[in-house]
Amino acid sequence: MFQNALIPQERCTSNDRSRVSENEERSFGEFRRKIRSAEMLSAAMQRLLQAIHFNGRLSVLVQNGQVLKSGYEEGYFRQPHSGVTARLQ
Repeated sequence: MFQNALIPQERCTSNDRSRVSENEERSFGEFRRKIRSAEMLSAAMQRLLQAIHFNGRLSVLVQNGQVLKSGYEEGYFRQPHSGVTARLQ
Protein backbone atom coordinates (compact mmCIF):
# COMPACT_ATOMS: atom_id res chain seq x y z
CA MET A 1 0.00 0.00 0.00
CA PHE A 2 1.16 3.55 -0.73
CA GLN A 3 2.50 5.48 2.24
CA ASN A 4 2.18 9.26 2.28
CA ALA A 5 5.68 10.74 2.23
CA LEU A 6 4.58 13.53 4.57
CA ILE A 7 3.49 11.14 7.34
CA PRO A 8 6.29 8.99 8.81
CA GLN A 9 5.34 5.32 8.49
CA GLU A 10 5.56 4.67 12.24
CA ARG A 11 3.07 7.51 12.88
CA CYS A 12 0.75 6.60 10.00
CA THR A 13 -2.62 5.56 11.41
CA SER A 14 -5.28 3.51 9.66
CA ASN A 15 -7.29 6.75 9.28
CA ASP A 16 -4.31 8.35 7.49
CA ARG A 17 -3.95 5.30 5.23
CA SER A 18 -7.67 5.41 4.46
CA ARG A 19 -7.45 9.10 3.54
CA VAL A 20 -4.43 8.48 1.29
CA SER A 21 -6.25 5.58 -0.38
CA GLU A 22 -9.33 7.75 -0.99
CA ASN A 23 -7.17 10.51 -2.49
CA GLU A 24 -5.44 7.98 -4.76
CA GLU A 25 -8.80 6.60 -5.91
CA ARG A 26 -10.14 10.10 -6.58
CA SER A 27 -6.98 11.05 -8.51
CA PHE A 28 -7.05 7.85 -10.57
CA GLY A 29 -10.73 8.43 -11.34
CA GLU A 30 -9.91 11.92 -12.61
CA PHE A 31 -7.01 10.47 -14.66
CA ARG A 32 -9.37 7.94 -16.31
CA ARG A 33 -11.99 10.63 -16.99
CA LYS A 34 -9.42 12.84 -18.73
CA ILE A 35 -8.19 9.91 -20.84
CA ARG A 36 -11.74 9.02 -21.92
CA SER A 37 -12.63 12.63 -22.78
CA ALA A 38 -9.33 13.18 -24.68
CA GLU A 39 -8.14 15.92 -22.31
CA MET A 40 -4.53 14.75 -22.45
CA LEU A 41 -2.96 17.78 -24.08
CA SER A 42 -2.70 21.37 -23.00
CA ALA A 43 -4.71 23.95 -24.92
CA ALA A 44 -1.47 25.37 -26.33
CA MET A 45 -0.43 21.98 -27.72
CA GLN A 46 -3.88 21.44 -29.24
CA ARG A 47 -3.69 24.84 -30.97
CA LEU A 48 -0.24 23.98 -32.33
CA LEU A 49 -1.45 20.63 -33.70
CA GLN A 50 -4.38 22.38 -35.38
CA ALA A 51 -2.12 25.10 -36.80
CA ILE A 52 0.08 22.54 -38.57
CA HIS A 53 -2.88 20.29 -39.49
CA PHE A 54 -1.22 17.35 -37.75
CA ASN A 55 -2.71 13.92 -38.47
CA GLY A 56 -0.92 11.06 -36.80
CA ARG A 57 -0.13 9.45 -33.48
CA LEU A 58 1.47 11.01 -30.44
CA SER A 59 2.97 8.76 -27.80
CA VAL A 60 4.13 9.50 -24.28
CA LEU A 61 5.93 7.03 -22.01
CA VAL A 62 5.47 7.83 -18.32
CA GLN A 63 7.09 6.21 -15.28
CA ASN A 64 6.33 7.28 -11.70
CA GLY A 65 4.60 10.41 -12.98
CA GLN A 66 7.60 11.54 -15.03
CA VAL A 67 7.63 11.68 -18.83
CA LEU A 68 10.47 9.41 -19.95
CA LYS A 69 9.99 9.65 -23.68
CA SER A 70 7.61 11.17 -26.19
CA GLY A 71 7.29 10.99 -29.92
CA TYR A 72 5.05 11.00 -32.94
CA GLU A 73 4.45 8.87 -36.00
CA GLU A 74 4.65 10.56 -39.35
CA GLY A 75 1.20 10.98 -40.70
CA TYR A 76 1.17 14.66 -41.07
CA PHE A 77 -0.06 16.01 -44.36
CA ARG A 78 -1.13 19.51 -45.24
CA GLN A 79 -4.30 19.56 -47.27
CA PRO A 80 -5.10 22.54 -49.46
CA HIS A 81 -8.04 24.53 -48.16
CA SER A 82 -9.57 25.08 -51.59
CA GLY A 83 -12.69 23.13 -50.74
CA VAL A 84 -12.05 20.83 -53.69
CA THR A 85 -11.56 17.18 -52.86
CA ALA A 86 -8.10 15.97 -53.85
CA ARG A 87 -8.21 13.36 -56.59
CA LEU A 88 -6.07 10.26 -56.68
CA GLN A 89 -3.89 10.09 -59.76
